[in-house]
This record gives sequence, structure tokens and C-alpha cells, in this order.
Amino acid sequence: MKSRGDIVNRFSERLKFLRKKYNVTQEQLAEKSNVSYKNIQYLESKNPTCPSLRTLEKIAKAFNLSLSKLLDFK
Repeated sequence: MKSRGDIVNRFSERLKFLRKKYNVTQEQLAEKSNVSYKNIQYLESKNPTCPSLRTLEKIAKAFNLSLSKLLDFK
């Protein structure tokens, strides 16, 4: 079973991957998702905390993805 920290770190990597795939900067994602730039930076840092469900929903919507696709770590 994965620890909470492992899952949060995997999400951090997933977020970086999606930004690069969609060619979006942290600033652009922050604006598009209505999540603060600092929060986006922190979510991609080496020691992120678990984002709220609302933050995840906003980021998913900004990428035009379902929440399940956003969290698809495969």
C-alpha cells in the first residue's frame, strides 16, 4: 500500500508532466485554474502537501480533464 506521501509526490510529478504536455507555465496554470501561483509552485515542490479536493477539481478543469484522469498515475 502506498503511503500518503508517496501519493502526493506522484501527484506532484503528474502535475509537472501535464503542464509540460500541454505547454503551460505555472503562472498560466494558476491563472487558468484560479489556484494561486504559490500553491501551484508548492504542489510541484520536493515536499508538497496533499492538495484539497477543490484544488484538484480546479486543476482538472483547467486541463479539461476529469478528476480521475488528473489522478491517473499509470
